[in-house]
Parts: sequence; structure tokens; C-alpha cells
Amino acid sequence: MRANYKQESNVPENLVTAIHRAASYSPNSVDKDAAILQSVCQSLRALGCKVVECGEDDLLPIDESQTYVTMGRSSRMLRLLENRERQGALVVNSPAGIRLCCHRSALEMLLRRSGIPLPEAASGLGYWLKRGDAPSQNPADVVYASNRQELEGRKADFLQRGITDVVVSPHVEGDLVKFYGVEGTAFFHVCYPYDDGQSKFGDEVRNGRPHRYGFNRETLHRVAERAAQTAGVVVYGGDAIVRSDGSFCIIDLNDWPSFSRCRDEAAPVIAGRVIQLMK
Repeated sequence: MRANYKQESNVPENLVTAIHRAASYSPNSVDKDAAILQSVCQSLRALGCKVVECGEDDLLPIDESQTYVTMGRSSRMLRLLENRERQGALVVNSPAGIRLCCHRSALEMLLRRSGIPLPEAASGLGYWLKRGDAPSQNPADVVYASNRQELEGRKADFLQRGITDVVVSPHVEGDLVKFYGVEGTAFFHVCYPYDDGQSKFGDEVRNGRPHRYGFNRETLHRVAERAAQTAGVVVYGGDAIVRSDGSFCIIDLNDWPSFSRCRDEAAPVIAGRVIQLMK
């Protein structure tokens, strides 16, 4: 989507530029990612904003808006938006937060230092290996290894692809749950991905059918909110494993997911939060 926008001397204060994520950063989720941003744009227009939509690879009206809502992840886009931030513009999510969420090894280090519950010592149930220098773009970027020997082989595969920055996490047994949130609001959606079969790479099946172990949803919300604030993102999502005793650990945190399971509820909340931050 290319924005046809003529530069004006008097830019309205309620102008918002909405930047769609490039297909390369939306593996198996292009339509879903586009849909949530379009829904947010509709909500912003309903609240009185003038919204220009474009793709992160397009020629943008980057010097015009004072507010940007972005799902973009390219280095070029983040550099442009960082410059606009320095000039006083509001960017949601912030370029720094997006960079951190895309740099898995740095994100894990920061969350661990901040006391966010993450997978701990080896469990004997295998390992997950993820590229640590960039967001996952294909199934080869997130792989399972059943033992240490297989893990070393997987690392060698990553090395052959030129990936030296990796994150190794022990597999945690329990219910896999996905969560979606908007920082600073009461919105928090939790679901079991096994129920609807939606999956980016199919890795969710490793934990199998959920037992629906009891857990404190409010506690998970507080922890997820703290993780998002630590990472510096307003619109966020992620994954957690709920163990049989009700304890949980965060295994992933993402900047601006597709919200495909709760788009209609999330979009007006995201738009409302952007308006709050604009004021």
C-alpha cells in the first residue's frame, strides 16, 4: 500500500500515519497482521483522527505526522521513526521496544534481570533453539531438540545459515496459552491456541491438548504488563506455559501481534490508548 499524500504546510494535529508490516516479517500471518492495523485505523477515524495507511517499504509521509502507529520492523523504518521521536513525535510501538522484541537474546536477558518468570534449568524434556538476532521469519528460526546432542546439531545448522546469536530454552511441560494486551488498560485476552488450530509454524502441538490447569489470570496479566513495560511496548502479545501446579513462565513476548482471536475487542482499545498518549 503506497500512500498518495501531498505535503502541506499546515499538518493537522490529529493526523496519524499507520505503517503496515512487510510480508517478510509476517510469516503465515500477512492478512491477519493487515486486518488488525486496518481495524485500529477505523477506530482512530471514528475518534476523529485523519489516518494515512502505508507499508513499511513504501515512500512515506514520514516528516508530516506527529503520531505514528506502526507494525513495521525493518531497520530503515525504525531509523526513520527514531528520528521522528527525537523531533517530538509519538510512535506506538516505540522503535526501541520493537528492536528489543525482535532481538530475542537481548530481550530474554532484560526480562530475566527484571524478574519476569522465564524457563529455568534443563528439564530433561528437550530444548527450544531460536535465532536471537531477529524475529522468526520461517520454521527454521525456531526448532526443537530432544537432547543435548541434537541441540548441538541444530546449532550447527544455524551457524551454516550465518546465525551466531541464538537463545536456548528448556522445554517446559504444561498448557500453552497465548495472551494479548494493551499496556495501561484493562484489556487482556488469554486463550489456548490448540482450541482453534491457528498456528504460525505448528510448534504449539509439542505441548499437546491442554489440561486447562487452574492459574491466576490477574497474576498473568500483571506479569505480562510488567514484561511489556520492561520491553517498552504498548501493544503486545506473547506465550506462557502454565504448569500443573498453576505456576507459569513466559516463553515469548511480541511487539504488536495480529490479535486475530480478539481483533474486534482489541482494536478500539488500542486506538483509545493511542489517543490517550497523544493527549
